Amino acid sequence: MNRLDQVYKHKTLRKARIRSRVTGTSERPRMTIYISNKNVSVQIIDDVGKKTLLSASSLKTKPGTDNMTQIATKIGTEIAEKAKAAKIKRIVFDRSGRLYHGRVKALAEAARAGGLEF
Repeated sequence: MNRLDQVYKHKTLRKARIRSRVTGTSERPRMTIYISNKNVSVQIIDDVGKKTLLSASSLKTKPGTDNMTQIATKIGTEIAEKAKAAKIKRIVFDRSGRLYHGRVKALAEAARAGGLEF
């Protein structure tokens, strides 16, 4: 097994371990993130009802001079505004196997500043 296969395998195991403990309900849905090299996506999901309640993505934004941390901050504030409009205040944060620093931390802090409680 080469190194990239091992990295992918370990990330998949981390993600499964986190998902076994983190579930979203209708009172406290799960906010999951996906960060690629170019884009950031966020979804707020009700796992009991098996529905995506809200989503925000940087796919619709125009590429500019912003770096990925600034884009993650914008997406965090956007999802917080949408959640406030949908009367969602408390969520469970699912970081999808990523470490809590950099883009993940910027997105989470922007969502907290927008009024979401983790």
